[in-house]
Amino acid sequence: MRKEAAFNDLVRKVRKDTFGKGPERIHTTFVENMAITKMYGNFTPSEKFIAQTPEGRQMVHNARTHMIKKLYANRVPDGMEELCGSRLVHLFTDVKVDEDMAVSVFIFENPIEQG
Repeated sequence: MRKEAAFNDLVRKVRKDTFGKGPERIHTTFVENMAITKMYGNFTPSEKFIAQTPEGRQMVHNARTHMIKKLYANRVPDGMEELCGSRLVHLFTDVKVDEDMAVSVFIFENPIEQG
């Protein structure tokens, strides 16, 4: 399995385990010491319902971004650092609620070997 596909599987599992639904489409690109992951089709039916108002969109945005940041700050998913051959040092993540799209940028200590 390609490294990108294996990374996608790890990210999808974390989101599915955390929110009850993983992204429907996911694409990761490795650039130097970064893994840039774009995800589409992230929200549960409940989140879609809540996001019908401006306040609801803000709630969904805050919940998704803060929960993911806290999760990775507390514990890096099993196998991620081994797969990338380096320690995860930062995670930047955001979600565009109206488009049901999320982007996460994982920054590792060392460059990630392609494969």
